[in-house]
Amino acid sequence: MDGSELPLKNEHADDAGSVAFVLAADDALVLLFLCLREFERGGRGRDAKIKAAVWALTTLLTAMFASRVAPLMPPPVAAVVWLLAVATAAGGFWAFFLN
Repeated sequence: MDGSELPLKNEHADDAGSVAFVLAADDALVLLFLCLREFERGGRGRDAKIKAAVWALTTLLTAMFASRVAPLMPPPVAAVVWLLAVATAAGGFWAFFLN
C-alpha cells in the first residue's frame, strides 16, 4: 500500500459509520412508528410502557441527530444544539409523564 491509498481507506471508514448511523436511525424510526400505532390503539394496561418506549426512542433519535450536527458547528452553536436536544428530551418527559 502506498500513500495514495490512505485517504481512500479513511474515506471508507467514514462511510461505514454513516451507514451504521442511517441503519440505526431507520430501525429507531420503525420502532417509534410501531409504538405510536400501539399507543393510538389504546391498550390501557400498557400505556405507561408504550409512553416510555416512545419517549426513549424520540430521545434516542434527538441525541443521534444532535451528535451528527453538533461537530459540524462552531463550539458555541454546538452547545446550543446540545442544549436544545436536552430541552426537547426534558419537555417530552414532562409532557408524557408529569403533565
